[in-house]
Amino acid sequence: MTGREILIGVSGGIASYKTAVLVSQLVQTGHGVSVVMTMAAQQFVGPATFAALTGRQVATQIFDDASHPLGAHITLSERAELFCIAPATANFMAKAAHGLADDLLSTLYLAFPGKTLIAPAMNCEMWEKPAVQRNLKQLRDDGVGVVDPEEGWLSCRKKGIGRMAAPESILAAIEKALS
Repeated sequence: MTGREILIGVSGGIASYKTAVLVSQLVQTGHGVSVVMTMAAQQFVGPATFAALTGRQVATQIFDDASHPLGAHITLSERAELFCIAPATANFMAKAAHGLADDLLSTLYLAFPGKTLIAPAMNCEMWEKPAVQRNLKQLRDDGVGVVDPEEGWLSCRKKGIGRMAAPESILAAIEKALS
């Protein structure tokens, strides 16, 4: 299954380095991949990394440039078949669950009419918070596919649930959603 158009959203978390691996795997499989990054995500991995991997400009602002005269949230949402947010931080999940749109990623989530997957990643204490679990339940109820986080070593120097799923697991979920 190649040649599909995939949109990848990257929110601000250390796990975004794994997203670079995922994007590379998608491109190597023959998919067209466009990447959208939050400002926080750019503190972990630069847009140049994703531009090199995809051969495409990375979108970071709602009104990025002349190539998206209607706004990137419109142009990108019309072009892609599937939208995967990896990592999906607690902040992004809260925005999505409550319909907030204050940056390109959250605005694009609301404008995207197709299948959406998220791969949550966060500190284990954050993952366990009732508010995060409520938001996760709301997203599942809204039809968002979830590639659950794994248990393991976290960047906060703790072991627990919150580690973003392996790129191979997310790729498998994307392929399944497209079939």
